[in-house]
Amino acid sequence: MSLRRFFHSVATGSRRKRELLTPVGFLIFGLTLVAVVGLGIYTDRVLSFPKLLPGAFGMGIGMVLLMLGAVVCGWCVLHFRKAKGTPVPFNPPKKLIVEGPYAWMRNPMVTAVFTALFGIGFFLHSASIVSIWTPLYILVHIVELKTVEEPELELRFGSAYRKYRRKVPMFVPRLSRRGEGQR
Repeated sequence: MSLRRFFHSVATGSRRKRELLTPVGFLIFGLTLVAVVGLGIYTDRVLSFPKLLPGAFGMGIGMVLLMLGAVVCGWCVLHFRKAKGTPVPFNPPKKLIVEGPYAWMRNPMVTAVFTALFGIGFFLHSASIVSIWTPLYILVHIVELKTVEEPELELRFGSAYRKYRRKVPMFVPRLSRRGEGQR
């Protein structure tokens, strides 16, 4: 069974199975974030990378990015809760969320996590978190989203998701909503 089919079978399966696997999904997500930060700190030490933007300036940039990421994540979670689901693909909402930050980009929570990781990298003055590990994390997520999550969403929501995917960018929001009605 492919990962896409596995996620789909869990997402559309029994409530008990979804609830049992949700903490597993949170744990995996949390461990990947800890790994990015830990590997970044380790890489900086082993390779003797210089501190990235040392001092208050780097920490300030880091705090702004971290807070921005946290606020957008919180906004996304509110929309998931309102739709009676979780951000964990094992226990998603039953309806396609297209409001709030999801009106501007398909993956605002993932974008927020990327932003927060860059923020942590700047806050810790870690050249490798910013230039190696977060970009690698982003690349892995893009592959996972394109090969597992998006096909699973298409299985679950069909033409509604295909239309949404055509209209709304993946990570970076459009500054203008001009022309939406023309699609």
